[in-house]
Amino acid sequence: MSQRTLPAGFIAPCLPTKTDKLPSGGQWLHEIKHDGFRINARKSGAQVRLYSRPGNDLTHRFPLIVETLARLRSRSCIIDGEAVACDDNGVASFDLIRHHRHNDRAFAHACKMGLEGIVSKRKDSMYRSGRSPDWLKMKNPVAPAVRREEEEEWGRER
Repeated sequence: MSQRTLPAGFIAPCLPTKTDKLPSGGQWLHEIKHDGFRINARKSGAQVRLYSRPGNDLTHRFPLIVETLARLRSRSCIIDGEAVACDDNGVASFDLIRHHRHNDRAFAHACKMGLEGIVSKRKDSMYRSGRSPDWLKMKNPVAPAVRREEEEEWGRER
């Protein structure tokens, strides 16, 4: 089997470790885990590139993200985030983004999105590619994303 060449500028994402209990204390930050596509965005001058978790170029698939990042004042940056599409209630829906059915209100409804789970990150940890004990995720077992992963075996490490 031949080795796939990753695109120039791609940095493999940091991956959280599953947990059954959220950590507590002042050294942890907690954020909502949305149901969408994990995206690493790289801005260099006027150029913006978007990459999926395995390194596929998704730049042309998400023009609103590209346009927004292009307007940032910084000359260069790398942003690790989640691309989502919202249903009519403002809740993130993986099926909408998976099948390219999105709307212009997707980023205006960020505060109304449903929870797939929680990601906790140690404030003093450095960003590094691969699985990290400094990033923990606890999933909501009744969330559609969790059920879909079980049905389609997406969550399995290869």
